[in-house]
Amino acid sequence: MEQEKLFHHINKLFVKAFATYRLLEDDDHILVGLSGGKDSLCLLELLAKRARIHHPCFRVEAIHVRMENVSYETSTDYLERFCHALDVPLHVVTTSFDSSPFTLHSSQPKDSSPFTLHSSQPKDSSPFTLHSSLKKKPACFLCSWNRRKQMFNLAQELGCNKIALGHHQDDLLHTALLNLLYQGRFDSMPAKLKMRKMPLTIIRPLCMIPESDIRRYAELQRYEKQIKLCPYEDKTRRTDIRHLFEEAERMNPEARFSLWNALARSGKLVEEY
Repeated sequence: MEQEKLFHHINKLFVKAFATYRLLEDDDHILVGLSGGKDSLCLLELLAKRARIHHPCFRVEAIHVRMENVSYETSTDYLERFCHALDVPLHVVTTSFDSSPFTLHSSQPKDSSPFTLHSSQPKDSSPFTLHSSLKKKPACFLCSWNRRKQMFNLAQELGCNKIALGHHQDDLLHTALLNLLYQGRFDSMPAKLKMRKMPLTIIRPLCMIPESDIRRYAELQRYEKQIKLCPYEDKTRRTDIRHLFEEAERMNPEARFSLWNALARSGKLVEEY
């Protein structure tokens, strides 16, 4: 049966990833960012099923962040049913952001929180501190930043030591090309990112799984698709990079593995921030 064979294949790459990069360990308490898209649904399913094996022994919870001013959502009922079937607690958090270009210009009170909005650049800044220099960032950045902020806040409230995100192999490879062509540096979103300023580690257990496999598995599992009504959704550089990468794979079917091995040899898949 195609569905069983594909799950076995995906699960094999999932296990290889967490064994290679030590993404899962005994006593981990993991918070999964559940957007409702195929990638996060697949991630939660793989983690929840692995947790039942108790090797390693870890706990899983999920968070779904709703953005009040962005109509881009999945039925909460569906997510609740999905999580209930996997015996995973689901936390639904609602927040919003102001896309005004001068929202962050005014000074903010001093606060030791890693999510403080600073009016000036401190000497030792947190990766999740939003400074005045970012006040002109696009709405997509602000939306993503606020969603991530909610995840980190809840993870610390629940006592989680890891946050799992649903980025697959294509995401990491496309990011590497984006950074190389537009930023002049060779790196990507790592499979494992240990935070120095808080007791949290970001993991990406789907890092070895191609998007095409996840897409097909989602179809076979009949994952419910999210409602895409985002007013900020448009053609981006990432779309161009996706086309570029597809062309590279047509030229060389081994391009995916060559780029992945380059990231691995350069130590870009496990980092500390």
